[in-house]
Amino acid sequence: MDNNNLEFYPVTFYQRVYCLVRRVPTGRVVSYGAVAAALGEPRRARAVGFALHLLSPDTDVPWQRVINARAGISIRGDDIRARVQQDLLTSEGVWFNAREKTDFSRFGYEFTIQDMEFCERKR
Repeated sequence: MDNNNLEFYPVTFYQRVYCLVRRVPTGRVVSYGAVAAALGEPRRARAVGFALHLLSPDTDVPWQRVINARAGISIRGDDIRARVQQDLLTSEGVWFNAREKTDFSRFGYEFTIQDMEFCERKR
């Protein structure tokens, strides 16, 4: 194979989501909107959620670290997966109050320029 003539295939939005979510450290959370905004697509928070919903159960993408902008779990109609998400986050040290909300000021993660550049280089 001639490596000088390799074709470059565009990285999909979903692949970019997965790359960025992998950058969220253990014990930290981000919102769907923060992922979308960091990817330069601030109006695609729902698409971020759908991308994460499509992941297989054995994924290495830490999908549980993405929550809604109100600091809560947002898996509608799937109480079991919502409980799994909260349990995974709790096992990572993320606390939830009695209303099942966490504290972004304590557990929130802000993507760095390095995070965004790393995922852009994957394009």
